[in-house]
Amino acid sequence: MLPETPAEPRQRSRWKMPLAAVIFIGGAAFLAFTGIESREQSVAQLTTKAAERAVPTVAAATPAVEQSVGVLDLPGRLDAYYQAALFARVNGYVASRNADIGTRVKTGDVLATIDAPDLDQQLSQAESDLVNAKANAALAKVTNGRYQALLPSNYVTHQAADEKKADLDAKNALVKSEQANVDRLKALTEYKRIVAPFDGIVTVRNTDVGNLINTGSATGSEMFVVADVHKLRLYVNVPQAYVPMIPTGTVGSLSVPERPGKTYEAKVEASSGAVDAASGTTRMQLIVDNAAGELMPGAYANVRLKVGSKHNVLVVPSSAIIFDKEGLRVATIGTDDKVNLKSITIGRDRGATVEIASGLAPEDRVIESPPDGIDDGDKVNVKEKPNPANAPSTSNTSAPSNKKG
Repeated sequence: MLPETPAEPRQRSRWKMPLAAVIFIGGAAFLAFTGIESREQSVAQLTTKAAERAVPTVAAATPAVEQSVGVLDLPGRLDAYYQAALFARVNGYVASRNADIGTRVKTGDVLATIDAPDLDQQLSQAESDLVNAKANAALAKVTNGRYQALLPSNYVTHQAADEKKADLDAKNALVKSEQANVDRLKALTEYKRIVAPFDGIVTVRNTDVGNLINTGSATGSEMFVVADVHKLRLYVNVPQAYVPMIPTGTVGSLSVPERPGKTYEAKVEASSGAVDAASGTTRMQLIVDNAAGELMPGAYANVRLKVGSKHNVLVVPSSAIIFDKEGLRVATIGTDDKVNLKSITIGRDRGATVEIASGLAPEDRVIESPPDGIDDGDKVNVKEKPNPANAPSTSNTSAPSNKKG
C-alpha cells in the first residue's frame, strides 16, 4: 500500500490557483478601466478642439466716417473752341497760297487765291447782257411815252398803247433779272479769295499752287481748316451714376501727356442731358483757357473731377457686402460675439470701399470678409482691427517740452 499524502499540502495547493486568477483578472480590469478612461478623455479633448475650431475667427472694425467727396478720373478729347473747314465755291486753279499748317491768321487774312477764267467770262457776258437790257428798256420807255401821248387824240388804238406799256414792263423786268445775275457773279468772284473767318491757327492744308479746284467733285476736301485755340472744349463721357454730382460750373483739373506734372483748370459748361444707351454715359463739355497756346486741339487729356457733397457718410470695405436672395447686407457683431446680419442700401460705390446710405450705425462692428454661409446668431471669434479713419491724428501734435520757466 501507498502511503497517504498529508492533508495540509493538498489544501494549500487548492487555494493557490484561485488567488492567482483573482490577481490576474483584477490587473486586467484595472488596465481596461484605465484605457477606457484615457480614451474618453482624448475623445472629449478632440471634441472640444473641434468645437473651438468650428467657430470662425473674423476681423471686425467700425465703419469709417468720411466726407462723401471723391475724385473721378475721366479720359477726354480736346477740341478747338471754334473750327471752320474752308471749301472753294468756284472752279479754277490755285493761283497763290499764303498760309500753311501752323500759320496764325487774323480775321480776313487771305489764305489762297483761285484763278477762275470761266467765272470771269461769265461775269463779262452778264454785264454785257445787262447793258443790252437797259438799252432796250430805255427804248421801250420812249415808245410807251409816245403812244400814251397820242392815245387821247385817237391816233393810236388802246390795244397798241397797252402793248407798248406791257413791253416796257417786260424790258424793265429783264433789266432787274440781268442785274441780279451780275450781282450773283460778282459775289461769286469774291470766293476766289479764301479768307480766314476768325483769328486762329491753320491746322489743315489740303491744297497747293496749281491744284485744280472742282466744286462739283463729290470727293472734294476742304482747302484749309482754321481753329480758334485761345479756348478749348474738352469732351468727356461721365457714368450715369455720377451725372447729378457734376453740375454746371464744376471745376476740374486737366492734364495732358506732353506736359507732365502740369495741370490746367477745366470748367463744366454744358451737359448733353441724355444717356448713351450703348455706354451708359452722358457727354459733358468743359472749357479750358489756352491763352498760352500750350494745349493742342485733338489731343488726348485726362480730367479729375470732385464728385459728391460735403456731408459725412459711413464707409466700409467692398468685401464686407453680402449679396444674396435677401438683398444687400453686412454682418455685424454684437456684445456676445454673435453675428447680426443687417440690411443696407449703398450710396456710392468707390471700388475698394462703398458708402452706406442707410441700415448701419457708426458704432456697429462690421466683419470685413464674412465667411460663406454665415447666418444670424452664429458664434465667431473676433479679431478687432483698428480703424485708421477713426484713430486720433498725431500729425499736428508736438512733444511736450521739458524746459522750465
